[in-house]
Amino acid sequence: MKQKLLIIDALNLIRRIFAVDSVQNPDPNLAIKNSCSRVARASEKLVKLTQATHAIAVFDGETSWRHHFYPQYKSSREPMPAILKASLDEFRQSFNQAGIISFTPDNDEADDVIATLANKAALQHIDSIIVSTDKGFIPHLAEHIHIYDYFAGHFLHPDISQSKFGVQQQHLTELWGLAGDKTNDIPGVKGIGKKTAQQIINQFGGVAQALTDKTLETRYLSKLEAHLQEFVISKQLATLRCDIHLGFNLKSIRIQRH
Repeated sequence: MKQKLLIIDALNLIRRIFAVDSVQNPDPNLAIKNSCSRVARASEKLVKLTQATHAIAVFDGETSWRHHFYPQYKSSREPMPAILKASLDEFRQSFNQAGIISFTPDNDEADDVIATLANKAALQHIDSIIVSTDKGFIPHLAEHIHIYDYFAGHFLHPDISQSKFGVQQQHLTELWGLAGDKTNDIPGVKGIGKKTAQQIINQFGGVAQALTDKTLETRYLSKLEAHLQEFVISKQLATLRCDIHLGFNLKSIRIQRH
């Protein structure tokens, strides 16, 4: 049987499910119970849908290099509800019911772990299905790396970069470096919004090329030169790492059939 890897962005799935259940159930304990059941059912559906032979649900570590590198990273994001944070072990059991191992790194974000795992598997020609609504994974869409939006119920199409963000896939981190990303408190270049960033990228191919092209408008040139450091920082923050030490191999995350 061909190996296939299912990688679940655990908190992305859990928090979205809990957000709905916490509105429908005023009793927080009941909301947690219902959410755990829904996560278990979702996990079973995903295993069946993907026909995965291996699977893992990746949680965030306590911190990451991004917080040390740029302290304002995700600073405006609402913290996880206390009852949800206290119940994460119950959700790990929900994944376990579907035979899925859970993994929580010490000091890394789930996104970097997921990107590393998917790219390592791709080098071995193993297909990975990342389950997440996080746009940060889109730059990694490839022959052996797929993204499934559980809540929309579909796989992302390779042309999503152009249709949704207005640039080619290889330029997405350049776009976020220029325009910033408010959801993660990534600043970008002051005075350059999404449309201008798209224009610069599509016309010149990127910031490096634009800075050396005499046809770049003076108003944009001055902004890029004045805030080049912010661009470098922002692009680095928006780029997922693929070199995280995992500490486990594919054999250890084979689906455990109950």
